[in-house]
Amino acid sequence: MSIRERLADYFDESHEEDVFNYIPPQETNQIYTPKQVVKMMVQKLEDEDPHVFEDPDKTFIDLFMKSGLYITELVKRLFNNPVMKEKIPDNNERLKHILEKQLYGLAPSDIIYHIATNYIFSFDTENRISRKHFKSVDTRPAVKEGKLDELLAATFDDLE
Repeated sequence: MSIRERLADYFDESHEEDVFNYIPPQETNQIYTPKQVVKMMVQKLEDEDPHVFEDPDKTFIDLFMKSGLYITELVKRLFNNPVMKEKIPDNNERLKHILEKQLYGLAPSDIIYHIATNYIFSFDTENRISRKHFKSVDTRPAVKEGKLDELLAATFDDLE
């Protein structure tokens, strides 16, 4: 618990590690994407569209959350973007907007959902930010059947 508390602030870029470094390999296919790979993935988004993190109406989804690292990296990029800061100057309001209006996530099981959302919302101890865009839904069957769009429409009434 002390490690979790020490590493809970994912905005602190001085952390060279995260809590997921302390979780041993599992006997399932639930392998956490390493932090450096997540950063590379999010950087690729910005490389392809340099303005991707400037638009408060742009949405992002993690269709198979495991740790929440991908979502938290998106949170940091959106939160720290100078244009977003100009559009939504209040830090608390900007963070609430990002997590309630721009980010979505689906976890394949209840346990993984709780791991991911506990990490994503670790700073929100009073539950002031809605978690309605983060759900425990396994997308694999819908993907295999070619019905992901239908699953997303049924899961989120405001997903664009």
